[in-house]
This record gives sequence, structure tokens and C-alpha cells, in this order.
Amino acid sequence: MLKVGLTGGIGAGKSEVARLLVGYGAVLIDSDRIAREVVEPGTPGLAAVTREFGPDVLAADGSLDRPALGAIVFADPERLAALNAIVHPLVGARSAELERAAGTESVVVHDVPLLTENGLAPLYDVVVVVDASPETQLDRLVRLRGMAEADARARMAAQATRAQRLAVADLVVDNDGPREALEPQVRAVWDALVHRAGAA
Repeated sequence: MLKVGLTGGIGAGKSEVARLLVGYGAVLIDSDRIAREVVEPGTPGLAAVTREFGPDVLAADGSLDRPALGAIVFADPERLAALNAIVHPLVGARSAELERAAGTESVVVHDVPLLTENGLAPLYDVVVVVDASPETQLDRLVRLRGMAEADARARMAAQATRAQRLAVADLVVDNDGPREALEPQVRAVWDALVHRAGAA
């Protein structure tokens, strides 16, 4: 099994790269999706978040009110750290479970948005960073996702810098250009991963 950490700043296009890798045969473990699962209604995770942040982070139906929680944690690094202390161990346990189920011959791609921030690079055989300039990230967040510019800048500021992400990269996908420039790069990354898996 080759364990790959896939990361990139918000708006860099990591999800599209993950989708292409799955098309080539990767087994994807999506940390964001798992992070949502572990705080669904009725889970110990949601109970812990509610204890830490109070009932105002719950929606009327008892689910997590993500915008309300986001407004708290993205403005305050200490509160973000408190949230991460609850969610990350739960995500780690579920990710390990999915990895064991993938099989020994697999190329397992862990989609981990905060890989750099949380010092997780050593957990993977290979780290792939999807890179885009801050200008490109901001444009995508505002124009394509409809985010307010101030919110987009706050999300970006809460993450690692471009230089910090590139410092942990074994392979880099440059996603500053059009979508058609992306696929050949991802194909080359996949070929490199398969080669490494075979060598291992």
C-alpha cells in the first residue's frame, strides 16, 4: 500500500485533483467528508462540540450549524485549536479503519486540507500539494463559491502559507491555469505514484 497525503489551500482545486486520481484507480479517503460524518446528529463528536461551543452551534434540526461554528473558530486560533482537538482524533480513527479496508496493493490517497498546518506530512509515503497563487484562490472562492471577500481572506489566513505547503511537498500539481492544463499533470502524478508503489 502506498499512503499519499493530498493537500492544498482552500480554492486551489484539490477536490478536482482527487476526483481525477480516483478515476485512475486511487482509493480516496476524504478527511472533510469524514469530519462531517463524525459530527452528525447522535454522534459523540457532535456532543463534544456542543459541550465545548454551546447550543448556539446547533441548527433547529439538531445538526451542526457550520456557518455559526465557522464564524467562531475562523476568527480565533484558540477556538479553532479546541475544535481540532475534538474532531481530529475521530477523523484519524475512521481514516485508519478505511485504510485497512482498502487492501495492501492500493494507492490510498488521503485528502487532507490541513495536512501542513497539523504537521501530518510524516504520516504519508508521498505528499502531493495542489498549488495555486493566493490571487487565484481568492478569485475562485469569491467568483465560483460566492464567498464574501473578507470571509475568503479569513479562511485563507487561517491556513498554512503557500511556501509552508510547498516545503512539505514530494510532488506538486500547478493549478493556476485552466482546467485542461490540470489533467496531464495529474496523470503524470498518478504514473509516479504507481511507480513508487511498485518499487515499494
